[in-house]
Amino acid sequence: MRAHIRWAIFLFFFGVIVLWCAFLARHALLLVYVSGLLAVGFSPIVRLIERQKVLPIGSKRFPRWLAILVLYLVILGTLFLIGFLIFPPLVHQAQSLWRQLPEMFDKGQQFLIDRGILKEHLTLREAMQRAPGRSGDAVGAVAGAVVNVAGGIFGVVTILILTFYILVDADRLRALLLRLFPRERRPEAARGAREVTEKVSAWLGGQVLLGSIIGVTSAVGLWALGIPFFYVLAMISAVGEMIPVVGPILAAIPALAVAATISLKKVLFVLVFFVVQQQFENHVLVPKVMSRQVGVSAVTVIVALLVGGELLGILGAILAIPTAAILQVVGERILAEND
Repeated sequence: MRAHIRWAIFLFFFGVIVLWCAFLARHALLLVYVSGLLAVGFSPIVRLIERQKVLPIGSKRFPRWLAILVLYLVILGTLFLIGFLIFPPLVHQAQSLWRQLPEMFDKGQQFLIDRGILKEHLTLREAMQRAPGRSGDAVGAVAGAVVNVAGGIFGVVTILILTFYILVDADRLRALLLRLFPRERRPEAARGAREVTEKVSAWLGGQVLLGSIIGVTSAVGLWALGIPFFYVLAMISAVGEMIPVVGPILAAIPALAVAATISLKKVLFVLVFFVVQQQFENHVLVPKVMSRQVGVSAVTVIVALLVGGELLGILGAILAIPTAAILQVVGERILAEND
């Protein structure tokens, strides 16, 4: 009896230590989790490339590492091609926006002054000089921004490298995980792992599809409303779509600011357009696309986004749907065994 008590106490304190260490290393573990999700999502494409023959004659196929490099090159090449097609007009519109920014700032101020909201007219330079944190705090803000950007770049590079090595060792890691299950349950665990792979891969495709739909509809809508710089604003909307909940809201602010320099009517039209678009996106597009792509119900998608955003903010909302899909697979397997 005493041996059992000592063993239970040991396991309790050991579990507390493990949880505390996991909490301290939560940022590193989050990078590992994101890398694992990307590796799981990319694995069907890697296997498809792997099955291709290197030469038309012969039976030699792509090695795993070369298939992963081909996937990386295709992704980077696609991004480069998109950038090559949209960069010239994007730069042109961004330069025009920068040149007209002081005039837009003055019009916006005059709009507020005419309605009694603002009492004093300032130039853009004066407004920047009066901004809080202009002196010593500004240096710290810039330094903090540089550190954050450097940390973000380091995190992205780490995720790409770690994803590469997880994909290279995918078969060995999969076999190691299956050995954690009793021998008679390993076939069922393997089927569950394949289902998780399909769902996470579908989630990646769904994210790209949603961003494309929002970007295209934003460009068409803003162009139809006569809003200048619609190319830049549509790109902001497409990127914002990748950030659940708050991303689309933040992406609408630049378009409203540009519309405010034209007329109040344009502001109302743009506001109505984005409200309708986001209502459709939140209540129809995201639940339907993710439900169809990932196989998770619309209710689960909405609840997962709310819970993920509450726990980890924007990153939690991004990871909410694939995590919910994984938990759904695990839950279905457990319930099936109990039945």
